[in-house]
Amino acid sequence: MIRLTMTAGLAACVLGLSACNEGKLETGAPVAGGATAVAPLRTSAGADVGRATATEVNGGLRLTVDVKSMPPGTHGAHVHTTGRCDAPGFETAGGHWNPTEMKHGTMNPQGPHFGDVPNLIVDSGGRGTVAATVPGATMAGLLDADGAAFVVHAGPDDLKTDPSGNSGGRIACGVFQPS
Repeated sequence: MIRLTMTAGLAACVLGLSACNEGKLETGAPVAGGATAVAPLRTSAGADVGRATATEVNGGLRLTVDVKSMPPGTHGAHVHTTGRCDAPGFETAGGHWNPTEMKHGTMNPQGPHFGDVPNLIVDSGGRGTVAATVPGATMAGLLDADGAAFVVHAGPDDLKTDPSGNSGGRIACGVFQPS
């Protein structure tokens, strides 16, 4: 009898939660007609090495990065606050996109900020892909008056050290443009 009561109670809870979500999209669900911005990634020598794409999704932005002809290994990858990519060091891209003033990194108890993206792992053929959803981020915030850039760093991001995860120099950069 107790087991039957617990099972019935659990079923009622599940149905109740389902009813609460009816008609509501989970964060990250595609949005019909959602805006997209693309950042073509280039090295300091101007070589095309891929692209970063930001797409509006329910409750945030979905960032997808696809690279080619990059050095194999693990690389920090971040959205930076300014839409400039002046070679050779791409310092004009500024710091990481951080409108909420959080600390850097998903392993930092005071983070992450909007610019944090998981490490990009590039295979021995120079190809790599990474994707993440940034809850709360908006296309209007990304494409504000000074724009935003996407930067790939030389080394791995430790996912906790402020302000950049000790990910090293900037080896590729692209400015987001609406598409």
